[in-house]
Amino acid sequence: MADSPPSLSTASKPPLPFDITTPTRHSNPGRPIYSDRFIPSRSGSNFALFDLSTPSPSSSSSSPSTATREDGSSGTYSALLRTVLFGPDCGVVSPSTPEKPFSGSDGRWSPLTPPSRNIFRFKTESRRPHLSISPVGLDWALPGVVSTPPKAPRKVPRSPYKVLDAPALQDDFYLNLVDWSPNNVLAVGLGNCVYLWNACSSKVTKLCDLGVDDTVCSVGWAQRGTYLAVGTNLGKVEIWDASRCRKIRTTEGHRLRVGALAWSSSLLSSGSRDKTILQRDIRAQEDFVSKLTGHKSEVCGLKWSYDNRELASGGNDNKLFVWNQHSTQPVLKYCEHTAAVKAIAWSPHLHGLLASGGGTADRCIRFWNTTTNSHLSCMDTGSQVCNLVWSKNVNELVSTHGYSQNQIIIWRYPTMSKLATLTGHTYRVLYLAISPDGQTIVTGAGDETLRFWNVFPSPKFQNTDSEIGASSLGRTQIR
Repeated sequence: MADSPPSLSTASKPPLPFDITTPTRHSNPGRPIYSDRFIPSRSGSNFALFDLSTPSPSSSSSSPSTATREDGSSGTYSALLRTVLFGPDCGVVSPSTPEKPFSGSDGRWSPLTPPSRNIFRFKTESRRPHLSISPVGLDWALPGVVSTPPKAPRKVPRSPYKVLDAPALQDDFYLNLVDWSPNNVLAVGLGNCVYLWNACSSKVTKLCDLGVDDTVCSVGWAQRGTYLAVGTNLGKVEIWDASRCRKIRTTEGHRLRVGALAWSSSLLSSGSRDKTILQRDIRAQEDFVSKLTGHKSEVCGLKWSYDNRELASGGNDNKLFVWNQHSTQPVLKYCEHTAAVKAIAWSPHLHGLLASGGGTADRCIRFWNTTTNSHLSCMDTGSQVCNLVWSKNVNELVSTHGYSQNQIIIWRYPTMSKLATLTGHTYRVLYLAISPDGQTIVTGAGDETLRFWNVFPSPKFQNTDSEIGASSLGRTQIR
């Protein structure tokens, strides 16, 4: 006789993977329940209880190749995610930990030793440094990620890599006789002549000779092209095409020597001992298009801002003026210096940031915000400030000095901490220019030498040797 089918009341139910009607642990009814909020310290938590790295059961039914690929990628991701969220100490605890034993190699807890129930606990967390360069903002060691060690402080060579003899280089604070072109050619005024030194080939070319009745007082390269302006002791300004060694034109207008020059595209500004600044458009037939008046003594410093909107001028009247493109009177006047202002430099990193340096009686470097018309800070250098130039690669600047130490100082801005102090010149370091790649500076002094220093890093912060002058490291003569 066939068996009768079992009734529904006696049929056995298939077991569920997680039967919520049968809890594995029973809570104590008499235990008080605290409802206050608490914030756990995850760095001291036992997250191995959750077995985060164990693959799901469904992965065992997949093919071996698929399981291996998914298991590897999910394991790496889980480890990375766990470290990012909970810190480097939250990983699965090794079997050697006495208070958290394991059984077997599958990473599961031993049934003989119940795990600690203090899953989250309060703990004073240690502060971790916030100097991360990783995408997730952490400096901790991550699985499969190579951490970058902190960079050592940059070292600046204390000796020049090249020295050029420059006979008849004048020891005159108010002149500007050295300039470096965008095409890597150095122009130097020696006596009544101008010489060109090609930094790539070390070739020396005599550009011009003013004759026995005149001397060179300033040189200045145009921002683009090969034009060089030469200011003379007789108040003339000559424009030369250096690529052809040919004079383009001679302009007049000053009554006394021209000791400062500055280019703004096709506009050339010249400052003179006659206390005036002339604006010359080399495309126009006139010698000058406007005259700027305001200084009460010789104009010895001129610099256009990087956006060519503002012109800064310094004079022997201890004044620093700022002019715009169309003004004939200064729009900003700074009178805090107590000596002649020859050293002027605009920051290439921050619009409107201007640095200026004073002479022997002042010895200070001052910083100005021309946008807000404010004095930012002042640094007493202890000696006459002859020149200033900013690095375009890093937020640093270099100053050269005269009485009484004749030193060259590399400064970090805005802290104005000294990165390096360079010595070697025996006279005041009156002349300064920077190479077009922004790594090398050249300094000139009354000791009739030009010295080349590698002081700034490359634009990509790579420790690569500059090609400028690298082929010859001795002492040569510029003429």
